[in-house]
Amino acid sequence: MLSSFYDTKNLKGDLTGGLVAGVVALPLALAFGVQSGLGAIAGLYGAIAVGIFAAIFGGTATQASGPTGPMTVVSAALVVKAIELTGSVEAAMPIIILTFLTGGIIQMLFGFINIAGYIKYFPYPVVSGFMSGVGLIIILLQIFPLFGMVSPKNTLKVLSDMPLLIEGFNWQALVLGSLTVFIYYTFPKITKVIPSALVALIVVSVVAYFLPWQVPIIGDIPSGLPSLKLNGILDIDSSAYALVAEYALVLAVLGSIDSLLTSVIADNMTKTKHNSNRELIGQGIGNMVAAIFGGIPGAGATKGTVVNINSGGKTRLSGVLHGLFLAAVLLGLSGLAAHIPLAVLAGILIPIGFKIIDTKGLKHLLAVPRADAVVLIIVLLMTTFGSLIQAVGIGVILASLLFMKRASDLGEKGLEVGTLAGFDGEQPWKDEQELYDTFKDQIYIKHLYGPLFFGFTSHFQETIKALSPEVKALIIRLDRVPYIDQSGLYALENAVLDLEKRGVRVVLTGLQEQPKDKLESIDIIPDLVSESETFATIEEAFEYLKNYFKL
Repeated sequence: MLSSFYDTKNLKGDLTGGLVAGVVALPLALAFGVQSGLGAIAGLYGAIAVGIFAAIFGGTATQASGPTGPMTVVSAALVVKAIELTGSVEAAMPIIILTFLTGGIIQMLFGFINIAGYIKYFPYPVVSGFMSGVGLIIILLQIFPLFGMVSPKNTLKVLSDMPLLIEGFNWQALVLGSLTVFIYYTFPKITKVIPSALVALIVVSVVAYFLPWQVPIIGDIPSGLPSLKLNGILDIDSSAYALVAEYALVLAVLGSIDSLLTSVIADNMTKTKHNSNRELIGQGIGNMVAAIFGGIPGAGATKGTVVNINSGGKTRLSGVLHGLFLAAVLLGLSGLAAHIPLAVLAGILIPIGFKIIDTKGLKHLLAVPRADAVVLIIVLLMTTFGSLIQAVGIGVILASLLFMKRASDLGEKGLEVGTLAGFDGEQPWKDEQELYDTFKDQIYIKHLYGPLFFGFTSHFQETIKALSPEVKALIIRLDRVPYIDQSGLYALENAVLDLEKRGVRVVLTGLQEQPKDKLESIDIIPDLVSESETFATIEEAFEYLKNYFKL
């Protein structure tokens, strides 16, 4: 009977994967709960609810879900705004819970109306700037807790209050926090079997417990099952409606992007295909359940998902077990968790913040098109020091306006501005016909039309993945590509890397000045595609491949 809906051969891997993913999630759930302003327990509730229900109803079999850095930063901003409106955390809770609940509902609706098909069109500079801004927010807001002090509520206040660190810091807390950071970075050099965040959390907390030091700690954590937190959500003042709508929409959009990006990573590792719409429905249900019990919202967690897969997780049971493990911790060890110093959690979150920062995008700021770099910096600064919501909105608008300007300029010059041709029905050009007829089973030709920009990158990557396994080489014709933006550069880079892993030789032909310059500026040429594999004409490319494969 059991085998009719579950293959028991996967049980060992699912048990191991779920347990390891739960171990990885534990310190992060506690830390993100504290950072949200709602306490460590809110992080645990969120990790349990989203972990279990997103696994059951979601569309990615191996996804491990829970609170993430971006979702926590938005939740923390909401908590601050709600407290400003009501005067206290207790008075603000109905607004906070209603926002989390509405965000889950919106996310679930996204799945029903196929919004996943549009989320993939977010420009790379906007996503990069936002994620880097989130990373900086996490780092800045944990500086004061690392020094044993209460953090200001926003990043600008953190910077203006920096002088206070000199006269008011707690050296004992700083020692514990620094030791946590040290273990976090050095323990993986000893072994990666046990998550370094968990080792740092346990070791430093035990040291702090037995030392006669006075440092701020998490404090009492409720034990047992949570109660419903729906009281008063229908009685909030109408002045809070705009706040609820604004942050609920941002949480839904951000949670969807975060989860779908992790789903793509899971697909690449497991060679499977997730169901995007079902994933959003599952994440929405998980966030709704988390909200009604007072948990912070979450999304697909990349680190948890990766360790789940690497540890043997193959089905959604592994995600459910990851959530159940955290529930067991809540029921049995909450009293011990109360003694964890806040400086230790800061020591875990600061490295996490650095990991969230998109160093790749920042490293290429001077190499990518100037307009993309400007959009990235604007979104980064607005996210870090202004409004998270406005940062994403303005970033998308700027990127879209800049593309329309580029397309208009290209149109005025008489250049073709079209879409990418797919594999299905794509015909050889006249100068390819004879050679194509001879080698079509071994050499594939991909034509690109018009600017390769953020609107087309997703389709481009999908068509590359559809390449037949019999093909030995791919020629990418760029004769009609006058312009490539940052999203296009990284899409091409990822495609080449993916094809290299499959043993497919990639050559480029017909590079115009701007695309060639940008490919060289971020070292796609010559690091991924050598100068000897770029050609002015298709005939030169065919001659090279015939000699290379001795055809």
